[in-house]
Amino acid sequence: MSEPSRLLVLVGSPRRTGNSAAMAHALATGATDAGAEVTVRFIDDYITSFLRDCRACRGLDGECSITDRFRELFFDDFLPADGVVFSTPVYWYGVSAQTKAFFDRTFCYYAGSYPESAEVVARMSRKRVGLVLASEETYPGASLGIIHQIQEYSRYTRSEFVGLVRGFGNSRGEVSRDPGHPLAESGRFGRSFFDLKYSDYHLDTGRAANVWPDTAS
Repeated sequence: MSEPSRLLVLVGSPRRTGNSAAMAHALATGATDAGAEVTVRFIDDYITSFLRDCRACRGLDGECSITDRFRELFFDDFLPADGVVFSTPVYWYGVSAQTKAFFDRTFCYYAGSYPESAEVVARMSRKRVGLVLASEETYPGASLGIIHQIQEYSRYTRSEFVGLVRGFGNSRGEVSRDPGHPLAESGRFGRSFFDLKYSDYHLDTGRAANVWPDTAS
């Protein structure tokens, strides 16, 4: 019997009962129901400092000298995961500072100055990636910069960006009143996360004439 797929849900909101958290937990429930091994983490439980100059503050053993729990989050939860979903509010048309700090801090361990960077790079790569966004503003363009950032992160790490859910609300829990039903959609996203078809064609990509197998016969 194969091991269950491991999904990490990283919540970049400071609110434990906010809209990003509600959607993250709905997604986690859906993924658990589908048989995945799911871990939900709030980033600010682990990160208390922004990235510094590694050339100045890296320890003699090559380790990051910042004394927070980022290393624990990165090595114990992120690197072993088969898939990662970033759940963040939209702040100034970008991800939250907590979410951005997570991306920035990974540099401490994939940079060539870290002794085991080659292994880290290999384990950072080729994951499934998803995005959950909560915002007050319904304007479609409000999320485009974030989507592009996650797409480029996925491309850079040779990962598969398989989709996103966007919910609208301002006060805590208000996303539950969104007529688009983002909580239910988050649950569906979680249930299908490791089964969603992913394709990214180039001009010279060999491919069949049909996207889906012919089941009519």
